[in-house]
Amino acid sequence: MLAKPTTNSASRATPSKPLSWAEPLSWAEPLSWKVFLERFQTTAIAVCALLCIVLHLLMHYVWHLPSNVSNWPLWITLVLGGIPLVGDLLAKVFRWQFGADLLGGISIIVSILLGEYLAGAIIVLMLSGGEALESYALSNATSVLSSLAKRMPSIAHRQKGAEVEQIPLSEIHIGDQIVIYPHDVCPVDGTVVNGHSVMDESYLTGEPFLITKTIGSGVISGAVNGDSMLIIQSTHEASDSRYAKIMEVMHESEQTRPNLRRLGDQLGAWFTPVALLVAFAAWWFSGDATRFLSVLVIATPCPLLLAIPIAILGSISLCASRAIIVKSPVALEQIPQCRTAIFDKTGTLTYGEPTLTEQLVAPGFDSREVLSLVASLEQYSKHPLSRAIVRQAETEGLAKRAATQVSEAPGMGLTGVVDGKKILVTSRRKIGTMNLRGLENLSASGEGLECMVVINDTYAGTYQMRDAPRSDSRAFVEHLEAHHHINRVMILSGDRESEARYLAEQVGISEVLAQQTPEQKLEIVRRETERAKCLYVGDGINDAPAMMAASVGISIGTNSDVTAQAADVVVMDNTLQRVDEFLHVGRRMRQIALQSALGGMALSVIGMCLAAFGYLNPVSGAIAQEVIDVLAVLNALRAAWPPGKLSDI
Repeated sequence: MLAKPTTNSASRATPSKPLSWAEPLSWAEPLSWKVFLERFQTTAIAVCALLCIVLHLLMHYVWHLPSNVSNWPLWITLVLGGIPLVGDLLAKVFRWQFGADLLGGISIIVSILLGEYLAGAIIVLMLSGGEALESYALSNATSVLSSLAKRMPSIAHRQKGAEVEQIPLSEIHIGDQIVIYPHDVCPVDGTVVNGHSVMDESYLTGEPFLITKTIGSGVISGAVNGDSMLIIQSTHEASDSRYAKIMEVMHESEQTRPNLRRLGDQLGAWFTPVALLVAFAAWWFSGDATRFLSVLVIATPCPLLLAIPIAILGSISLCASRAIIVKSPVALEQIPQCRTAIFDKTGTLTYGEPTLTEQLVAPGFDSREVLSLVASLEQYSKHPLSRAIVRQAETEGLAKRAATQVSEAPGMGLTGVVDGKKILVTSRRKIGTMNLRGLENLSASGEGLECMVVINDTYAGTYQMRDAPRSDSRAFVEHLEAHHHINRVMILSGDRESEARYLAEQVGISEVLAQQTPEQKLEIVRRETERAKCLYVGDGINDAPAMMAASVGISIGTNSDVTAQAADVVVMDNTLQRVDEFLHVGRRMRQIALQSALGGMALSVIGMCLAAFGYLNPVSGAIAQEVIDVLAVLNALRAAWPPGKLSDI
């Protein structure tokens, strides 16, 4: 048993700064004071504005100090908070970026000119407080994502001979033997070379069960080891391992600007001239410049429009907690509008592994006895079909027996002796060259994969296998139109026509395009996307170009890093239920985002009308708008809260 090494300060191999998986992930490092101050500038302004407003109210209404004294806190707020905010807004104007927050800058300037210092200070609080609330909300919305970075160790334990040394993750090379102690997090992808344990991969894949790991088993970085030690041989460097890739797409999703935010900018660009028109009209017809300010104050929905990205980031967080990685937030906006769904076959609507579907046993042989004999031999094989046979025997409750003289020479098939009977499992082509009894009973060639069984030099049967559909494939396909308004579903596969047609019949899809190359898939998806917004779901490298051409591309499973990079959404848990959950999250996000934006703006319009007719002064208008903005943002935060049910299949 290898003991966990102990180190002193002189020998400890710890890098001078916290190790990041790759350069793009440096966001996980501690913030410098400069970055900290830049990031929380608006929070500081909001706190300063709030304290100064409270101090002004105390000085004016409680201590009854003269105005030239009690207004000092307001002047401080307008100088320290108003100037930076107005400066940022002017910079946007020079870049021809006209949003609703421009109204806030105009309102601050007008309040100073009219001597309405309290109203101006409240606007500063409203603008800075809204952005501070956004920062807080986004930090909570992305907590599931950032927690991934905190789970990984900064060091690994590498075995060299009888010694175990601590090394930073950056020094792990392919082929190194890494010791994973009980309850440690696996630092790198690899293959078990010594030991037997179980690992918890639920945080990565959503798989609720502990996965048994023995010699030859693959392990993924980020998985938590069980009660026993394992020694693995690394197959990737740390920066290329599965966990690092997950962190990269997480970082990408956090940095990508949501497309619905642009919708908010468009709403603001339309809303700004309308608000200015109403404000000038109120001033013109009443002759009171204060009404101009009152209208602008109530029409300042900058924090309101921040509710849209909050809803998007909250939905990304909800997806992450369901083992769904949203790389492109645009996908959340697009998915409710998709009307065509295109599926790859293998590994998407199917399990991606063969299933024994037909047992054609020759006369004179018992099907259960043949299956028991063959499964007893196949348990020693690594051929892809062997697992299907063994799994079927287990399903039928057949006991496996010991096999001897097992041999699996390339191109010759699998041979061995079970209970004194010589068993051969081979191909149709090979059996045709052999001198065997009972070949007149040989069944005709069927569709799918097949293997021939020979017992004591006598043909005993044919096993036919197919890539069986997932248990929920048909229910998933059938509910797409009724629940998600997807009225066209098709299979686009590189597999044979017969296999694609067989699957289509099983899951209830009528449109099938088989034997398509990646180039042909790309052209088909482009054509379909021109007709209507299109969802593409696949899992293989050959699906990557088509995914990028679709309105929304979803990679199901973790079989291909290339596909994961091309997809807008990566479903880590290999199940269609997670795809359905993403469809529901996208629809729910859009409803909440538009509800927050349009509902809040409607309330602002009502307030503008009241202000135009003199029922709201600048201070009461600012307070009313602040209430509207807070309500809109709080409503947007609902997107991160998991509903009672996210799937209906």
